Amino acid sequence: QLHLVESGGGLVQSGGSLRLSCAGSGDTVDYYAIAWFRQVPGKGREGVSRISSSDDSTYYADSVKGRFTISRDNTRHTIYLQMDNLKPEDTGVYYCAATIIDFVPETSLFRAQDYDYWGQGTQVTVSS
Repeated sequence: QLHLVESGGGLVQSGGSLRLSCAGSGDTVDYYAIAWFRQVPGKGREGVSRISSSDDSTYYADSVKGRFTISRDNTRHTIYLQMDNLKPEDTGVYYCAATIIDFVPETSLFRAQDYDYWGQGTQVTVSS
């Protein structure tokens, strides 16, 4: 059983930066592909970024490409999301999620039902 805990959220002004962390325990998070999702009230969860387990290949939603960077440190069993040049529309609760399914079509990268483990979320608020 994998347990995920997010941290690093907060309030930041537009143009600022935050780094989110997703710490895994209970099982080896290194074996899982990890994605970051975000959610705002009244909307579904939006896939933001994903990193594979096999070769650390990364994928980003168009809305964050060039501003966010996902990485993983297997020595610390932690996945990071560096968020730069933040915009008010980046506001939301950010969740990390894990799936053992590493190779999927690009159209299926952020299918929430494929992710078996979820963290509790961390709030990111970007003021204008």
